[in-house]
Amino acid sequence: MIFVTAGTQLPFDRLIKTIDDIAAEFPNTNFVVQALYSNYKAKNIDVLDFISPADFTKYIDDCDLIISHAGMGTIISALVKKKPIIVMPRLAKYKEHRNEHQLGTAKQMDLLGYVDVAYDEYELVYKFRQMWPNQVVPRNSIGYVASEKIITSLNDFIKY
Repeated sequence: MIFVTAGTQLPFDRLIKTIDDIAAEFPNTNFVVQALYSNYKAKNIDVLDFISPADFTKYIDDCDLIISHAGMGTIISALVKKKPIIVMPRLAKYKEHRNEHQLGTAKQMDLLGYVDVAYDEYELVYKFRQMWPNQVVPRNSIGYVASEKIITSLNDFIKY
């Protein structure tokens, strides 16, 4: 199962349309798609406006791949659960967000090797085709708590 989440702030029709196109190419693949306020009317997928936090966690747990906006909540959830994730940042130039912070997040997480990033719709289709169904592996993961190095560094900082 592919879990797709566009977040809950503004429409992200570029992502939903691209996923709809991918779903047409992969009709035997189950896509669970969350997109609040989507203006795009999907033909090949069902779009859930809102899902509860418990359902969000269940979809993360049960999926084989996550495709998401570049929101840190979803990225951290994927990394903690050791789930492969492709992010496509919302862009202010398309009125998908108020600024380009998701682009900055995506670039940094890509540079650090934590996520696969699709910087546009074409790259999302390309990366999906590369990964699905045989090459779906997480690039990296994180633990539930900070590393000893970070904790020690913070403790040392607080002491001074």
